[in-house]
Amino acid sequence: MGSSNVRSLDREPAALAMRIGVVAAEAALATFARNLDLDDLAAGVDFQGAIGPAEWPVFSLVIDTLAEAAPGDGRSVDERRADALNDLARICMAAKRRAGAA
Repeated sequence: MGSSNVRSLDREPAALAMRIGVVAAEAALATFARNLDLDDLAAGVDFQGAIGPAEWPVFSLVIDTLAEAAPGDGRSVDERRADALNDLARICMAAKRRAGAA
């Protein structure tokens, strides 16, 4: 998929969470967990067809924000969305760890 273990500062969980909000990220991750199967991702997923209409606006906002292409980003939309799901999971895990430490 072209992703790397080295992330730029603007891709760190805290920076991403500030862009979309932790509550929105958690809602999107819960929506993903309820509605999509990881095995389906390999074949490509019609996110809008898999997410209910009531949950679609927040999920779409979060995924589109995280999947935004940076200048010179040659990845396809599907690759960026897959990386966005990874980013979403990292945001939620980081928020959970931080809440547990507080």
